Amino acid sequence: MTSPAVPGTAAPDPALLDELLDVALDAARRAGALLLDGRPADLGVAGTKSSPVDVVTEMDLASEKLVLELIAERRPRDGYLGEEGAERAGTSGVRWVVDPLDGTVNYLYGLPSWAVSVAAELDGRAVVGVVLAPARGELFQAVLGRGAQLDGRPIGARPASPWGQALIATGFNYVQPVRVRQAEVLLALMPEVRDIRRGGAAAVDLCDVAAGRLDGYYERGLAPWDRAAGCLIAAEAGALVGGRPGHGPDGALTVAAAPGVYEPLQERLAALRAWAD
Repeated sequence: MTSPAVPGTAAPDPALLDELLDVALDAARRAGALLLDGRPADLGVAGTKSSPVDVVTEMDLASEKLVLELIAERRPRDGYLGEEGAERAGTSGVRWVVDPLDGTVNYLYGLPSWAVSVAAELDGRAVVGVVLAPARGELFQAVLGRGAQLDGRPIGARPASPWGQALIATGFNYVQPVRVRQAEVLLALMPEVRDIRRGGAAAVDLCDVAAGRLDGYYERGLAPWDRAAGCLIAAEAGALVGGRPGHGPDGALTVAAAPGVYEPLQERLAALRAWAD
């Protein structure tokens, strides 16, 4: 299953999509190599974001700088939005949405679930997504209408499990009152499903749904750079992707799951008002 066309919009130029994919792959590979090979043994926290436990390292900043410079050189008229504060308007209709190091806390602690996430949007719609997880040795990619791949091989969401046998992943905000509310939602869901996983990197979780390793995933509070590439990859792999009922994925709620699991997951999250305090 691929993302449906937006009424009234023309199909993107295939040559443009090929170019954007090439840039995204190059950016992700270069940033991934920097992060994997250049990680200092004494890596420490360079600053914090939303709370004292929401950290940024010097490698987040170095990765963002590398990606921004590469895109500026290859496609100088494009816009850019990055997690570490880089933002610029463009004139081409293309905007890059980048998380230069998704899963910073995992990276800081030496855990393998972290990634570089690079998405290209055309007129506000994601058309290319690349997620590179260097410590896992995995490269996920998708182009609108062309399906999703892992290391060059097609991937797809797993067949629907019964709700009681679904393996569901989630994540937690770094702001303490929000985390408490998220724990309440999790407490209600956990007895209903097979089990819960918490990987610590939204882009990787979304790609694991795409690869059939999870039945579903949900999270409150994701920023555009957390979800842009991963949501496209999951959708192109046949997963259903959305948010609150009647909404697409957004900062209130992002849901991605195999058809047949998505519906009860979204229904339960709606009943629990998982996006609300």
